[in-house]
Amino acid sequence: MAATGQGPLAGVRVVELAGIGPGPFAAMLLADLGADVVRIDRPGGPGLRMDPDRDITNRNKRSVLLDLKSPAGVAAVLDLVERADVLVEGNRPGVTERLGVGPRECLERNPALVYARMTGWGQDGPLAGTAGHDIGYIAVTGALSMIGTSAEEPPAVPANLLGDYAGGSLYLVVGVLAALHHARATGAGQVVDAAIVDGTAHLTAMIHGMMAAGGWQDRRGANLLDGGAPFYGSYRTADGGYMAVGALERKFYAEFIRLLGIEDQVPAREDFARWDELRAAVAARFATRTRAEWTEVFAGSDACVAPVLSLREAPGHPHLAARATFVEHAGLTQPAPAPRFSATPTAVRRPPARPGAHAAEVAADWGVPDLPAAGPAAPDGTAGPAPVTGTAAPAGPTAPADPRTETETER
Repeated sequence: MAATGQGPLAGVRVVELAGIGPGPFAAMLLADLGADVVRIDRPGGPGLRMDPDRDITNRNKRSVLLDLKSPAGVAAVLDLVERADVLVEGNRPGVTERLGVGPRECLERNPALVYARMTGWGQDGPLAGTAGHDIGYIAVTGALSMIGTSAEEPPAVPANLLGDYAGGSLYLVVGVLAALHHARATGAGQVVDAAIVDGTAHLTAMIHGMMAAGGWQDRRGANLLDGGAPFYGSYRTADGGYMAVGALERKFYAEFIRLLGIEDQVPAREDFARWDELRAAVAARFATRTRAEWTEVFAGSDACVAPVLSLREAPGHPHLAARATFVEHAGLTQPAPAPRFSATPTAVRRPPARPGAHAAEVAADWGVPDLPAAGPAAPDGTAGPAPVTGTAAPAGPTAPADPRTETETER
């Protein structure tokens, strides 16, 4: 069965070399936008063990199981590349070249191909070949130093959203779309080098401008947008919940302190010397009611106050529910595709792709007859290997003792 053609990228073919972190998320975004994404899973699965039926980053994709350490596996990948518009890979620099599916080989087979590379440090530079994770990438770019309540406390860790996904995946997708536009206009493909350090640094552009203009101090917890201002931060409620306050503009701030019930009890917000007093008054007032009670107080106002919801609570928020920001598909509650399009709407069309489950479909749709079928499921739920035209090596013996040392973006 052919992939459903929904979204503005319907008709775009993408080959994804399986990995973890920002590469799969970027490929999911392309798939959400309607691209036909074929994920090349390897025998034994990626380093991050997860039930494949619940790996949402593999939704809207199809999977083929290939051993890239066998000549037949490499040949099958190149056959797919010949018919693709985009290849996405997230290995350390030099890995795909050693496997025989690097930019040179792929562009020789398909000169219009967009070869998209996702790494932490980039394809060159002193650290290009070393291991890393999100926290290290955002650390050296200065982004991590901004996050936290004060210079006396360690920086807060924003999960892996800032580096992996904002500085990594989203910049890779921007690069893919730009290069795809160029390829369709000129017939010439190219390599997109998306590094998490580059993207994360780019995200700090406004802050660098503010710092140059004297409007930002180079220490956390001392600025307008980093929790330094008492009217931009989070406050604990009587039941242990939190309310987020973002009353930056004066008219919104006036509404905030009015609804909070302290407008006649606090110093002027322009009196920086008394911000600690203002913060204490706001905190004391929030501590008198529950999160639900304060949510009701600020409902429908322009005070820019919202309850801090957990991941499980978020889908039930009235606004998000009304917009269907979260959807349920194949028994999984998950974020809906974003952004939205009036003429080419997107949707969750397929559940997470089980490794190797779509070889027959892809072989027929892409005109590559020698793709293998999935083998029996492994104990962890990943598909076992199956021979590629009789020559693929079995899982286990051909894998390096620690495959993470060379193939995963962030190890």
